[in-house]
Amino acid sequence: MLKDEAVEPHPTDVLRPAPRIGIVGAGFMGGVHARAARTAGARIAAVVASSAPRLDAAVAAVGAESGYVDLDRMLERSDIDVVHVCVPNALHVEVAMRAIQAGKHVIVEKPLATSARDAALLTAAAERAGIIAAVPFVYRFHPMVREMRERVLRGDAGQIGLVHGSYLQDWLAGAGEYNWRVDRSSGGPSRTFADIGSHWFDLLEFVSGSRVARLSARMRTVAGHRLSPEHGRLAIDTEDTVTVQFETEAGVIGTFCGSQVARGRKNRLALEISGSAESFAFDQERAEHLWVGDAEGHRVIVRDPKTLSGAAARYATLPSGHAQGYQECFNAFVGDTYAAVAGRTPDGLPSFEDGSRSATIVEAVLDSVDSSGAWIELPTGRKVAA
Repeated sequence: MLKDEAVEPHPTDVLRPAPRIGIVGAGFMGGVHARAARTAGARIAAVVASSAPRLDAAVAAVGAESGYVDLDRMLERSDIDVVHVCVPNALHVEVAMRAIQAGKHVIVEKPLATSARDAALLTAAAERAGIIAAVPFVYRFHPMVREMRERVLRGDAGQIGLVHGSYLQDWLAGAGEYNWRVDRSSGGPSRTFADIGSHWFDLLEFVSGSRVARLSARMRTVAGHRLSPEHGRLAIDTEDTVTVQFETEAGVIGTFCGSQVARGRKNRLALEISGSAESFAFDQERAEHLWVGDAEGHRVIVRDPKTLSGAAARYATLPSGHAQGYQECFNAFVGDTYAAVAGRTPDGLPSFEDGSRSATIVEAVLDSVDSSGAWIELPTGRKVAA
């Protein structure tokens, strides 16, 4: 960072008053959203639970002031500014549309919808309503991702010749591991790609500034049966693994592989951009570092707000050597969303348009798989049409 370069304060440092929020769904992601909201100074005014027996637990889980089992009753409240939608994927459209129609700003967990058509309908509805509508592609908020983006967009890489990477997990590696996401009636027709591949492709387009123009994909279901606590042994028809070849609108070729059954890989999102002058690599399991390669070898840049670009330093909320991670990314995303609600325009806030773009990519991957790996063309324009 240049010594005379000013670093903007993070939006949560200057927002007053903080918004009042309602959370729909109090599972793991509801808790993540609640912690981020509290960090941003928000009041968690209400939570909506899936049933009356779960209401008290939901209130306690997110620290809400009140609880409902009727979504519409919460949406009737004039003191709810932002609604966080944290329910299973198949319910996103219904809940989000009702919140939009009630005039609330919304944050909807990804995938925004389980079809490109529904995602476009939500995007158009939010635009007509004039609300802030965001999707938590939170890996954009790693400081070292922002540093990588700054360097790529200012041309440090030279001519980009290859983009490649992966997103590997092992939390569903055992046939005895079960989660609602494996069931397409709850999670949608794609599991691994929609859940984690969507993050990787969002990051690819965000960092490179270039969109994917065409792709070819393959999928496999490694664990064809899983043990459900409620239903016993079930046949599974959503994918565990996926590979994608692609070409960007700039003519750069690349590859991606994703898996939720890669034993030993806990949450490894890795993105590498290879250029004629410099190459850059980010690995979320080593999120404090950015790898930079050039003709003389390579070096590792450490997350240090004193030396990063201004765009990256504003998200380095802890001193160097004090590791930042997933929750800090989520905190920054929620803080930027609330800043947008307050009238500011944070750079790189992932919107419903980004969520709709992601749904289009997911659908293209599924179309390619259904066509035995055929190449599928993708739109590269920036506007989503409903």
